[in-house]
Amino acid sequence: MLEVRGIFKTYEGKPLLNDISFTVGAGETICLLGASGSGKSTLLRIIAGLESPDAGLISFNGQDLANTAPHLRDFGLVFQDYALFPHLNVFDNVAFGLKMRRLTHDDISRRVVSSMEMVNLTGFEKREVTALSGGEQQRVALARALAPRPRLLMFDEPLGALDRSLREDLLNELRSILHRTEIPAIYVTHDQEEAFMIADRVLILRNGEIVREGTPADVWANPKSAFVAEFLGLGNIIAGEVVAKNKFQTEQGIFTVKCAREHSRGDKVKLLVRPVSAKGEANVIWGVVVDVVFQQDRFKAIFDNGMYVYLNKAPKIGQRISVKVKVECLA
Repeated sequence: MLEVRGIFKTYEGKPLLNDISFTVGAGETICLLGASGSGKSTLLRIIAGLESPDAGLISFNGQDLANTAPHLRDFGLVFQDYALFPHLNVFDNVAFGLKMRRLTHDDISRRVVSSMEMVNLTGFEKREVTALSGGEQQRVALARALAPRPRLLMFDEPLGALDRSLREDLLNELRSILHRTEIPAIYVTHDQEEAFMIADRVLILRNGEIVREGTPADVWANPKSAFVAEFLGLGNIIAGEVVAKNKFQTEQGIFTVKCAREHSRGDKVKLLVRPVSAKGEANVIWGVVVDVVFQQDRFKAIFDNGMYVYLNKAPKIGQRISVKVKVECLA
């Protein structure tokens, strides 16, 4: 098990990471999700041993890694830019780490073949990496990371340079590989769809702090804060004021919301209005439709008051509509 405890890091006097703590269990994939500048890549580099924290502990199976060089940590790394050696063919790229460990020729060959099979690149061993597509190059990078049989895999925006359909295909394959091999993994991304597809547990970072942690389903259902709800694009975030128990005055009128938190009359809160029609709900949003955008199998109707909702059928521009919705209380 990897343990990250109390990690602090500053740069030019400004905090990059502020008391970061989490664990990665056997066979578990966690995702560090956050916008650029949130500290996720710096954290990954510290775990890899490429940077040192100002304070805190990185350990694996109880062993403190503070004095362990990066190449001795037995962690695999996969980057967005592939980081392949252009002068080496596919076989030699995948075999590079194995040769550094002075494995026998037969062992190297067996591991390269096994890793290439795992990423569906059997028969590519003699190809030049510069002649491969972006997706194929990223598969080579993954095979190279898998070949030494690392005790932890780390991915830093690995699919950021690929188009959407290829990204989804590789993500599904990567998830399958991680489940089959049971190698624990840390996956860094700014893309919530990637994070929710691959992770067993999501850690959302903001300004160097973990602001929400949980399973993808739990985080989606209960963001707990306006920042997380807005970052994940869960719906309309509006201001409300407590006027009575479970009653909140907003620009859309009074909403009735059961809230787990204790509030006093006059308290200011943020509310999440889920943008999907919810029959049986008491709360209603309304507005005049100013724009309609088709998104996959539904239509996003944008109102003149800035609210939006997803509908199965496209309303007309200028039409005034009201929709029953689910409303939740945020911190």
